[in-house]
Amino acid sequence: MQFALQKTDDKTSARAGEITTDHGKIQTPIFMPVGTAGTVKGVHIRDVKEDVKAQIILGNTYHLYLRPGTKIIEEAGGLHRFNGWDGAILTDSGGYQVYSLSGTRKLDESGVLFRSHIDGSKHRFTPENVIDTQRSLGSDIMMAFDECTPYPCDYEYAKNSLDITHKWLARCVKRVEETSPKYGYGQSLFPIVQGSTFRDLRIKSAEVIASYGADGNAIGGLSVGEPHEVMYEMTALVCGILPKDKPRYLMGVGTPENILESIALGVDMFDCVMPTRNGRNGMLFTKNGIINIKNKKWENDFSPVDPEGTSFVDRQYSRAYLRHLFAARELLGGMIASQHNIAFYLWLVREARKHILEGDFAQWKAQMIPKIKQRL
Repeated sequence: MQFALQKTDDKTSARAGEITTDHGKIQTPIFMPVGTAGTVKGVHIRDVKEDVKAQIILGNTYHLYLRPGTKIIEEAGGLHRFNGWDGAILTDSGGYQVYSLSGTRKLDESGVLFRSHIDGSKHRFTPENVIDTQRSLGSDIMMAFDECTPYPCDYEYAKNSLDITHKWLARCVKRVEETSPKYGYGQSLFPIVQGSTFRDLRIKSAEVIASYGADGNAIGGLSVGEPHEVMYEMTALVCGILPKDKPRYLMGVGTPENILESIALGVDMFDCVMPTRNGRNGMLFTKNGIINIKNKKWENDFSPVDPEGTSFVDRQYSRAYLRHLFAARELLGGMIASQHNIAFYLWLVREARKHILEGDFAQWKAQMIPKIKQRL
């Protein structure tokens, strides 16, 4: 994997760049639709590629390991062939899912013992078998196994957790060096900065992660309940330490406003379930604000979902029709809303990139944030 930094904004730390993988180029800043179980929920692969114009999607090691299992995905020839996506794929290591299973898992320095959320069966994740699983999945970008600390947590917990994350990283790197890709194309490993909301721990972790010289680096353990101002503070702190010539990935973030603010701090890559999850519940993000399509006020509004939108959804469907689908509990309603929201997120980062290249990102961001935050 290669990364070319093309321009940095004069007034902020926003960057425009290009990642090259064996499954194509990715222009940054980029938003990555979440395909937890090998699919972007409710959206056809065709539409993810042709309408939404995604350049990279996510898969999740934890979910794919449990179902359908690595054996089946290997037999298919890897996740790309299994789900029909020919662009780049990033796989999360499962660390966040293990964090969310805090009531049914046991963590120690060697790894994590947990119970499946599907059938209660016991499984163990270690840095080694998490890398092995991601080799079987065949993602272009593999994530190191880490522990995501909860918020709030005390300093000693965060410190001990960080020590484990760093030890696990060393084992992940060793395993990558001991193994080879299975499907004839390259795989890169991204380490993850942790440290909760403690400045000294974040600095220590960012310095450790930077020392590995990885193809890219991630920032984890944020957007887990802390105030946005704290998230931005930690992000800015870490971006000031991580290498400038490698992409920076802020995991699990976030709202359109969060993404623009974090781009301004120097982040290149984002993912979040919000576009599809909120879409399934009737929340639409548009260029002029947020719509709850279930509200009666849209009952006879025959204007496009987003009059200024550029996706197939915005050209094809009216707000009144979409509201009707939700009122009738038709599955198509959530599918249309999800596709629209992902298209909006991808439009937003493309516009951010355009304005970084044109040199007026700061002014554009200042105009956009009040618009996209308001409720319509």
